[in-house]
Amino acid sequence: MDTTQTLRGFATVSFFAADIKAARKWYAALLGIEPYFERPDAEHPAYIEFRFGDYQHELGIIDSQYAPQAAKSGPGGAVVYWHVDHIEEVLERVKAMGAKEYEPLTHREAGFITASVIDPFGNVLGLMYNPHYLKILDALKNTAQKP
Repeated sequence: MDTTQTLRGFATVSFFAADIKAARKWYAALLGIEPYFERPDAEHPAYIEFRFGDYQHELGIIDSQYAPQAAKSGPGGAVVYWHVDHIEEVLERVKAMGAKEYEPLTHREAGFITASVIDPFGNVLGLMYNPHYLKILDALKNTAQKP
């Protein structure tokens, strides 16, 4: 019996932007890092990638001209939530950077808090304080430290 899970984790979350250089600058400021991958090059980017976070998840930003033909302009139907330790601070920061509120700060049950914004390029950026994420991260760190 195969025990491999079908969906094992994020490979890449893709956002689209008409101005890749502006998106690179905005996300570099938000993440505190420069993209590790740019094609065809830094002067003429059509695609950039950032790796960040506890699991080095990947955020790819693609020139809007390469969006799937069926893609509609404006926010999509799915929200990818990224765990943040201090959601109120991060929400205020991205709004100060020009993002527009999409979903207000919402306290959910069991300690979960969510919010989302539309970045300056039209993508939905989800933010979540997720106590389950922190428990999993602690468990993995403790497992890695055992002899």
